[in-house]
Amino acid sequence: MPKFIVGLDLGQANDYTALSVVERLKTESENTYQVRHLERVRGVAYPDIVAKVTKMMLSEGLKGNTSLVIDQTGCGRPVFDMFKQAKLKPIGISIHGGDSVTHELRNWRVPKRDLVGVMQVLLQSGRLKIASKLALKPVLLQEMQNFKVKIDPATAHDSYSAWREGDHDDLVLAVALACWYGQEVPEPRNMIPNRAFTARRGYDPFGRDLGF
Repeated sequence: MPKFIVGLDLGQANDYTALSVVERLKTESENTYQVRHLERVRGVAYPDIVAKVTKMMLSEGLKGNTSLVIDQTGCGRPVFDMFKQAKLKPIGISIHGGDSVTHELRNWRVPKRDLVGVMQVLLQSGRLKIASKLALKPVLLQEMQNFKVKIDPATAHDSYSAWREGDHDDLVLAVALACWYGQEVPEPRNMIPNRAFTARRGYDPFGRDLGF
């Protein structure tokens, strides 16, 4: 699996679109993750977002060494296909309120509780670190505190309509997408990792000091 994972939560209409760049550090026993870049925008057209993400994915620090994981729940398949047409080889995640993970090729259906659970385990075990100098770190931490799964007692399923009401959760979802993919999707066999670029400790893929 590539060293970096870009998590992209696409917003609708006036919602924020959020992006995270997470570095996956693999050891013999477990993986750890470092959030090295965060940003979010609002009121930007989807073609412009595709162009921005394409430029980022082709940058020196990320080119050929990054997986792009996109929440396609709200934006739908047509927007996801724009990233495919840009030859970014995206992985699509459709978030649902059930309790099972399914997939077909590069498209996954994942319960929100699974995304939450993976991120909580990584945080509580000290295996998810957030760079201290990221401007949006306080916003992300606040979102993490507000991020809750609401279960419908009648169905035992998560209520999707309640997920995104009130508090923003775009940044935390962008990070959760990257962490879930890094933890739960098996590394392809016989894959030769690209070690052409390794971010320096405490720096993001673009060479900026993050204060880890």
